[in-house]
Amino acid sequence: MSRRTSAERRPVVPDFKYGEKTITQFISCLMKDGKRSTAQRLFYDAVGQAEKKSGESGLEVFRKALNNVKPVLEVRSRRVGGATYQVPVEVRPERRTALAIRWLISYARARGGHTMAEKLAAEFLAAANNEGGYAQDGRGQQGLRSLPVVEASPGWLFYLGLLPGPLNREREF
Repeated sequence: MSRRTSAERRPVVPDFKYGEKTITQFISCLMKDGKRSTAQRLFYDAVGQAEKKSGESGLEVFRKALNNVKPVLEVRSRRVGGATYQVPVEVRPERRTALAIRWLISYARARGGHTMAEKLAAEFLAAANNEGGYAQDGRGQQGLRSLPVVEASPGWLFYLGLLPGPLNREREF
């Protein structure tokens, strides 16, 4: 990583069928060994199967699944003094999408099924209904398994602006 400048983000080209950049990101994450056409075929087959099973647009099922899987908060370690605290922090929008895509693909790969397209379609449908691997794994709760550690220290809640305190008196709760 360069110390002088941060790396430039490459522009994402929209996919050829639906014209969405999120689909291109999903296909790129799904791709193995540079086989983009195979990943595209898997994705479009999965969207078609999800459309047949749900009765609504396959693209809408995909969007709903992705939005349901996106995390709102994540826990980051903060070191203060000699102690390390797990502090909940909002997730940036780009990272939210990237995590959701990564989780959907990993749960689809872990799922039992016949083909990857069927596994993806089943995971899209499950995630669209707030079910599936991410809900069972606890990621549906935004991965805040260690939140009680923070709740034990109300000073962090003041610091984050979640409670009224000495630093944020002007905020109404």
